Amino acid sequence: MNFIFISPNFPHSYWNFCDRLKKRGVNVLGIGDASYESLLPELKGCLTEYFRVDSLSNYEQVYKAVAYFAFRYGKVDWIESNNEFWLEQDAALRTDFNIKSGVQSSQVASFKSKAAMKPFYAAAGVPTARQIKLSDLAAAKEFISEAGYPVIVKPEIGVGAEATYKISDEKALEDFFSSLPSVPYVMEEFVCGDIYSYDAIIDSEGNPLFESSAHFPPSVMDVVLENLDMAYYVLDKVPEQLRKRGRATAKAFGVRSRFVHFEFFRLDKAKKGLGRKGDFIGLEVNMRPAGGYTPDMMNFAHSLDVYSIWADMIAGKKASDPDAPSPESYEDLPGNHFCLYYGRRDESRYAHSDSEVLSKYFSNMAMHERMPKAISGAMGNQMYTLHAYSQQELEEMIAYLSEKAELLAYSV
Repeated sequence: MNFIFISPNFPHSYWNFCDRLKKRGVNVLGIGDASYESLLPELKGCLTEYFRVDSLSNYEQVYKAVAYFAFRYGKVDWIESNNEFWLEQDAALRTDFNIKSGVQSSQVASFKSKAAMKPFYAAAGVPTARQIKLSDLAAAKEFISEAGYPVIVKPEIGVGAEATYKISDEKALEDFFSSLPSVPYVMEEFVCGDIYSYDAIIDSEGNPLFESSAHFPPSVMDVVLENLDMAYYVLDKVPEQLRKRGRATAKAFGVRSRFVHFEFFRLDKAKKGLGRKGDFIGLEVNMRPAGGYTPDMMNFAHSLDVYSIWADMIAGKKASDPDAPSPESYEDLPGNHFCLYYGRRDESRYAHSDSEVLSKYFSNMAMHERMPKAISGAMGNQMYTLHAYSQQELEEMIAYLSEKAELLAYSV
């Protein structure tokens, strides 16, 4: 099997995907814009060959790289980046090279467009917030007359919380329309609740081989807009309603052979047309693994290897196989617990220094490093990933890491 991995060096932990494929006898071929010399030794050891292009955004160059690999190694069976930014290009390459193992160009809109997602949620029986495509100020005001302030406006097609705004009054609304972006936008009613994810590895028959969930107390949108610390954690177990609605969403979207990251709101209070307090409602789907080091956090929380489960899926493993464990069984493994990610900001002053954090949580520390500038806006500059063995310990960690230093006042 020939597997082309696009941008296998970012995030740098993605070498694990390549490593597990190679261990299953897959011929792994890399295409990226980083120099070969800059690749991690672990990644170099996984790749049969690496083709460097000047820019991954140059489709012609990437196309030629795929054509070269097809000429040199024969039929290409898979093309994948596992990266939101390259999903459309991945699909275009599959379509142009007649590779049927993944999403095609004709399917991308259904999960890239926030408006196009709505009918699929409806088919799954999963409630979602009301939404309109933005056309003019009058239509926006009519929507707000029904939904009320605040509202959220965001690009119809966009990554994460990029260029997303919360509008709380008419002046802010008029200001937004006075410099309306050139790309299509949607407006959505504001929902009070925290974000939870349904993360899963889906087999070729559309069934989950593995499931996990993470809780995002500050949403990525709030983190970016308000320059907050990033704090989120992988749960020890998937809430049952979230599991059911995540599976229904995967079925409605026709997901096959993918690692997925679906986002849901958990309602803080009952909302007419959406559900009761504690219910999960659909936010958006992402047809790739959760960002950053979340796959590693799943490993830490569940004492397993999601990279291997994913590679088994690529190699043909199905949930219906007699020896396949159920997704629920992973939650019963010994030592199942929480895993916290906390990202601090360089511009903030904290009560507890980096050395104090490392000393206090030495036995809990799973990862500790600086985040790349490209993702520090959402993820913070200095990250800590920690094992937490109870909800109380988790909350104590967040309180300790977030505590700010007192500003001393001096009299003149």
